[in-house]
Amino acid sequence: MTAPQTVAVLLSGGLDSTVALHWAARQGRVACALSFDYASNHAQQELACARWQAESLGIPHRVIDITAISRHLDSALLRGADAVPTENYGRDNMKQTVVPFRNGIFLAIAAGIAESDGCGGIVIAAHSGDHSIYPDCRETFMSAMSSAIREGTYAHLEILRPFIDSTKGEIVRIGRQLGVDFAHTYSCYRGKERHCGICATCRERREAFADAHTADPTVYEQQ
Repeated sequence: MTAPQTVAVLLSGGLDSTVALHWAARQGRVACALSFDYASNHAQQELACARWQAESLGIPHRVIDITAISRHLDSALLRGADAVPTENYGRDNMKQTVVPFRNGIFLAIAAGIAESDGCGGIVIAAHSGDHSIYPDCRETFMSAMSSAIREGTYAHLEILRPFIDSTKGEIVRIGRQLGVDFAHTYSCYRGKERHCGICATCRERREAFADAHTADPTVYEQQ
């Protein structure tokens, strides 16, 4: 999938979206990297990484404050570190971390900003590992949302999802090829200064580096 000439990139500061930012920068011009502060447990850590990554590429970074919206949503990601499951990345426990319609909310706001900035597309890092757990990461949703945004904008904006069929390990391999500094990415849903090492997203992060046969630079509280 090739990016249009100018895109906006959804950048959480996590591993996947950071690789997507570097992928988009290699493909063409990135008008801006958009991060959303939705009062998650890990907002401070993620947003700091997002800022670092955008600045490292010389890309304008914007943080959109939607904390007023998040007060009306229910998710373990919004209820503090102790609410986050520490078991493996399975459907039953990870369903607790779903923020209802999160990608739909992000993409709707991003569409307005991207069209205002003269972009031709929006890049999102949804990948195959999230399909079974997060309904707004599946291709059926992405395709429908892309059609809605295309029809609802004069620019006929596209949603580019270059990793929709990729595993997290494959994304790490792509990031390695692009020279991504993974030490400046954050995944832990508990939101501590260092990755806890035991929550499901930390486990998934470890597995991704192992699957990619790539050294993991992450400092975990528990090994």
